[in-house]
Amino acid sequence: MNLPRLTLAAALALATGLSVVPAQSAHAQSAPAAGELGGSPVAGVCMLSREAVFAQSKVGKAASERLGQLAEQARNTLSNQRKPLDTDIQSFQQKASTLTEDQRKQQGAALQQRMQTFQSQASEQNERIQLTRAKVMQRIGQEAQPVVAASYTKHRCGLLLNRDAVLGGNTTNDLTSDVVQGLDAKLTTISFNLEPLPAQGASNGGAK
Repeated sequence: MNLPRLTLAAALALATGLSVVPAQSAHAQSAPAAGELGGSPVAGVCMLSREAVFAQSKVGKAASERLGQLAEQARNTLSNQRKPLDTDIQSFQQKASTLTEDQRKQQGAALQQRMQTFQSQASEQNERIQLTRAKVMQRIGQEAQPVVAASYTKHRCGLLLNRDAVLGGNTTNDLTSDVVQGLDAKLTTISFNLEPLPAQGASNGGAK
């Protein structure tokens, strides 16, 4: 019986894509290039990059660091669980020719079950980290909302646009820096642990 080779693809995925925002967000709104669209400020129209607020604020950076720690812990746990399984698979492949057909089937099936269990655990860890990330972003967003509202009023805005979706124009009424400063004055760090997966009934909307 040929067993597929185990990999840590699922486990390694836990350590990627877990920052609070995409990496490029921190570099948004770089220095204007020649020929960039400009123009006069539009009265009452303001802009905000929510992604940049998360990337540049102190609490956003603290949350990203904590998420990285949780991902690293999960990856190490999965790696330690995989090592004895890899050893047993290698041993089985080396002695397979000396086993009877029934022995090969029995031992191969047992290893296959262990491999499936490992892959399921890796998937669950990834789901938990993604759930944690979503809840942390929601918490920070709730903390930032009053700061955004205050900046909106201060700048006499009548319309707030997502800066990251704006193709060009005058960025005089960009509230992002103001909101980052206000959020930093309000909150600098956040504490959290890995979220548990929701109960099966809850994930199905509580259907009976």
